[in-house]
Amino acid sequence: MSNFFDLDISFEDDGGKVDMSKIAAKDLLAAIQTLPEPLKDVSLGIIYQKRTFSDVSQDLGIRQSELVTRLHRAQLAISIELMRR
Repeated sequence: MSNFFDLDISFEDDGGKVDMSKIAAKDLLAAIQTLPEPLKDVSLGIIYQKRTFSDVSQDLGIRQSELVTRLHRAQLAISIELMRR
């Protein structure tokens, strides 16, 4: 497993663009742990464990369209949590 992750999300703040790449694994996991369970399960599987969409959606018993929705919400929530730190 990689020690760094890239959420592929960036924001602009007063000082310019906030880079969300090269997130340390421990920081990402800590941010994931703050999520509600449905978002946590998706983000652990897709972002942290780097499993396939098909595998995670089958494991969770949800459609891939729902998985994508949860993943986008999780990415945004994780990014906001990491920016607070």
